[in-house]
Amino acid sequence: MTELREMGVRRFGRVNWLGLRTLAKRETQRFLAVWSQTLMAPLITAGLFLAIFSLAIGTRRGDVMGVPFVQFIAPGILMMTVIQNAFANTSSAIMIAKVQGNIVDTLMPPLSPFELVAGYLSGSVSRGLFVAIALLVVGALFIGQGVAHPVWVLVYVVLGSVFMGSLGIVAAILANKFDQMAAITNFIITPLSFLSGTFYSVEGLPPAMQVITHVNPVFYLIDGVRYGVIGTSDSSPWIGLPVVLLFTSCAVALCLRWFRTGFRMKA
Repeated sequence: MTELREMGVRRFGRVNWLGLRTLAKRETQRFLAVWSQTLMAPLITAGLFLAIFSLAIGTRRGDVMGVPFVQFIAPGILMMTVIQNAFANTSSAIMIAKVQGNIVDTLMPPLSPFELVAGYLSGSVSRGLFVAIALLVVGALFIGQGVAHPVWVLVYVVLGSVFMGSLGIVAAILANKFDQMAAITNFIITPLSFLSGTFYSVEGLPPAMQVITHVNPVFYLIDGVRYGVIGTSDSSPWIGLPVVLLFTSCAVALCLRWFRTGFRMKA
C-alpha cells in the first residue's frame, strides 16, 4: 500500500529544484537566443550615451568628485542599463505569456510561488550581470575605467536586478496589453532611471530636488555602483544598502503574494 504523504510535503520535496532549474534555464536562454536585441543593443545605447556626453560636454566639463566627467557618468549609465534590462526580462516574459494565453503553462506545473518568482528573477539577474560585465570591459578598454570596489559593484548589480526584475513581474501582472506595459516603462521606469543621479551629482540639485531624489531607491542603486567603480559617491553605500534591501523585499513579497493568489492571472 502506498504510504500517505504528510500534508504540505510534495513528491519533489520542499523545493522543486528540477522545476526551478528548468524555469531559470528557460528565462536565461530566452534572452540569449536573441542576444543582438537583449545584449548588443543595450551596449550600443550605452556607448552612444557616453559618446554624446563626451563630445558635447566632456571637453568643457571639469572633474566631478575628483574624476573626469565621462568616468563619472559611466557607472550611472552602466546601472541604468542593468536595471532597464532586468525590468524588461521579467515583464516581457510574463506579458507575452498573458497575451498569448499560455501563462497556464507556467502556473500549472508543481512550482510554488517562491520557485516561480526565483525562476523568473534568475533570468533578470543573469541578464543584468551579462550587461554589467560587458559594459565594465568596454569602459576599461575605451575610457580606462577601473573598478575600485568590485564587491560593491556585484552587490548592487544583483540587488538592482532583483528589485527591477520584481517590479517587472508586478507591472506585467497589472498590465493587460502591450501599450499599458509601454506606458509603465515610459512614464515610470525611464524617469526613475534618468532622474536618479545618472548624469549628475545630487549635490548640485536644489534642496527640494535633493530630498525627492533621496526617496528614490534607484538613486541608491546608481550611487552604490558609482562608489564601487570610482570609489566615491553622493552617499555611503552602507546607507543605500538597507534602503535597497527594504524596497527589494517589499517588491519580492508582493510578487510572492500575487503568484500565490493568482491575481490577474487565473481566470
